[in-house]
Amino acid sequence: MDQTFLTVDVERRGYGRRYTALPVDTLSRDGFAIDCTGAYMRPEWFDIRQGDVVRWREGGRQVQGNVAAVERTSEWVRVQVEGVVPLPPEAFFP
Repeated sequence: MDQTFLTVDVERRGYGRRYTALPVDTLSRDGFAIDCTGAYMRPEWFDIRQGDVVRWREGGRQVQGNVAAVERTSEWVRVQVEGVVPLPPEAFFP
């Protein structure tokens, strides 16, 4: 059985890539969430901010959006994404 892992890339304008293939627990065009329950990483350790650019694969295409809001609880990081658009097939970001 093949298992699919959900990942995102996060980039900050003027700074560069923050995360490459960051594993997430849920992912949609509305945003993503990371469950830190029982994990070493804590929600406040993730450096994701409003305005960061998020890219991920959706089917065979890469899509991109901007972080609109970040919510941190004791066990979760929830990121709201807006302005999601598909990138051209030739788009490549190292």
